[in-house]
Amino acid sequence: MIEIERQVLAFVAQVYTTIGWPGVVVMMAIESACIPLPSEIIMPLSGWMLVKAQGLDASYTLLAGFYGAVGNVIGSVAAYAVGRWGGRSAIEKYGKYVLISSHDLAAADRWFSRYGNWAILLSRVLPVVRTFISFPAGVARANFVVFVLLTFLGSLPWSWGLAYAGYLAGEHWEKIRSVMRPFDIPVILVIVALLGVYIYRHVKRSRAGVSREATLPRDPR
Repeated sequence: MIEIERQVLAFVAQVYTTIGWPGVVVMMAIESACIPLPSEIIMPLSGWMLVKAQGLDASYTLLAGFYGAVGNVIGSVAAYAVGRWGGRSAIEKYGKYVLISSHDLAAADRWFSRYGNWAILLSRVLPVVRTFISFPAGVARANFVVFVLLTFLGSLPWSWGLAYAGYLAGEHWEKIRSVMRPFDIPVILVIVALLGVYIYRHVKRSRAGVSREATLPRDPR
């Protein structure tokens, strides 16, 4: 895993060397389009390479944060669109093969209708989850304008905070990722646990349905 992150680091540094500030937008868009390119590398390195190493003052980390949030919106809109116009129809047609029923889609729609705004906003500061929340938001047909607004508002402090941390850490900015890496594990464990509960409940519901059908009186004809 560490070796992969080193390769990602080299890629991000090369992008900044080649195109500078637009690289923040491009890479944060990639990160938000369900492609795991860690913002914990992208943004701190921007605070170092594009701000401090260039002799700029800390106020420029606000610009880095803004570009990061813009990139997040672009990538998130792409993932949202795939979920809404491609992913939903695919799930409706083939979801039963991966234990996703029409009942599950309806439940997801109700959940997003009730809690979706908070989920979209708060997920932007959660490792792992922030990368993938946009697709299910699209599948659940969350309000698009609200989705874009909350994505920007949630991404802005996260992007700026990481850029500013990179500015303060200077050439030792990579230690930020070392500090944050352990937080990935509990988030992943929670996701795996929720997936396990989902599968258990889905199988239990399916078996209950089969049992009910078996006890129904048969048509004598």
